[in-house]
Amino acid sequence: MSIELRNATKQVGSVTHIKPTSLKLEAGYFNVLLGETGSGKTSLIKLMAGLDPCASGSILINGEDVTRVSTQKRNISLVHQFFVNYPHMTVFENIASPLRVAGMAKSEIQGRVEDAADILQLRPMLDRRPHELSGGQQQRTALARAIAKESKAVFLDEPLANLDYKLREELRDQLPELFAGRGAVVVYATSEPEEALLLGGKTALMHDGTVAQFGPTVDIYNRPGNFTAAQVFSNPPINSATIKKIGRTARLGDDLSWQLAGSAAELRDGDYTVAIRPNHVRPTRADSTGVPVVGKVLVTELSGSESSAHFAVGGNNWVSLAPGIHPYQIGKEHEFYIDPSKCFYFEPDGSLAS
Repeated sequence: MSIELRNATKQVGSVTHIKPTSLKLEAGYFNVLLGETGSGKTSLIKLMAGLDPCASGSILINGEDVTRVSTQKRNISLVHQFFVNYPHMTVFENIASPLRVAGMAKSEIQGRVEDAADILQLRPMLDRRPHELSGGQQQRTALARAIAKESKAVFLDEPLANLDYKLREELRDQLPELFAGRGAVVVYATSEPEEALLLGGKTALMHDGTVAQFGPTVDIYNRPGNFTAAQVFSNPPINSATIKKIGRTARLGDDLSWQLAGSAAELRDGDYTVAIRPNHVRPTRADSTGVPVVGKVLVTELSGSESSAHFAVGGNNWVSLAPGIHPYQIGKEHEFYIDPSKCFYFEPDGSLAS
C-alpha cells in the first residue's frame, strides 16, 4: 500500500500553500511530516485526504489516480489534534459511526468496535459520552475509530498536541504498535524533532510548502542534505555562522578557529556555513577535542534536568543545551565548548558541502 504525490500543488487564491511536491509514502512504518507551524504539514495532509483539491499534479493511492476522487471514496481516516467526537453519541457509537455509514452488518460492527476498544483500553467506557471522558480517553476514541475503519491510509495531524505531557508520552509509545501490521499507510504530522526520532520510520521535512528532504528519520538527523533540513530538524534552533576554510583550518571571525578532519578537511578552500546543534555546544569541556568558544550570555533557561544558554559569538546568537544546572550570569562572558566532529558544513547555496 502506498500514497504517491506527483508534482502536486495546492493554491488558495493567489497564495501557494504547497509547491510542486513529489513524494511516495508506504505502509510498514510511520511516515512523519516534520515542520514548524505554517510549513505545510496540514495542507499536505488535506491534499492526500482529498479535503482540498490539487491545483496541479496528481495523487495516487496504491497506484490508482485518486486526484479527483472524493474523500469518502478514498477509504482514509483522519485524527486531528482536537478531540473530534460526536458529543451526543456514546464511545461505542463514535467508533462505529464510519462503519454504519458504510452499511456494514451489525455483527461485524460489534466485533470491530470491541476489538478496537480493547486495543485502546476503552472497553469500560463504551457506554459513556465524550463529555464524561478525559482528554486522553477522547483521543483514544478517535484513534479507535480509525483502527476499526481499517482504512487504506491513516492521517494523524499532531494528534497528541493537546494532551498533557504524561499522556503524550504514553500514547506516543503505543502508536507504532497500534498500527503495526495493519497494512495502512500511516502519516503523522508533528512540529517536534524529538517526536519524529521516537516514532522512527521515515520523515519528510516540511519547509515553506515543500519537502526539504525525505528518508529514514535517523539518516536525515545524522546527515541533513541541506541547511534548511538541518534547521527543521533541530530544537532549539541549530547554531550557524559563516566560516572561512583555509587549508585544514576553519575560521569563524578573528578569534575562533579549529582543525578540520575527515571529509571536511578535503573541502576546497572558501566560505561555508557551519551548523552545530545546541546539544553539542557545552558549558564544560568533555575531552581534549572540545573547541573553546567565548560568548556573552544573553538569556538562560532551566528545563527539568537541562540548562540552556543563549549567547553572542562572532556576531551570531547561539544556544547551548546541556544536562544539569549551570551557574550562568546574564551579561557576563562564559566559555563554551563545541564538538568539531558534530559540525555540518554547507555551501553558500545551502547544499551540503562535499
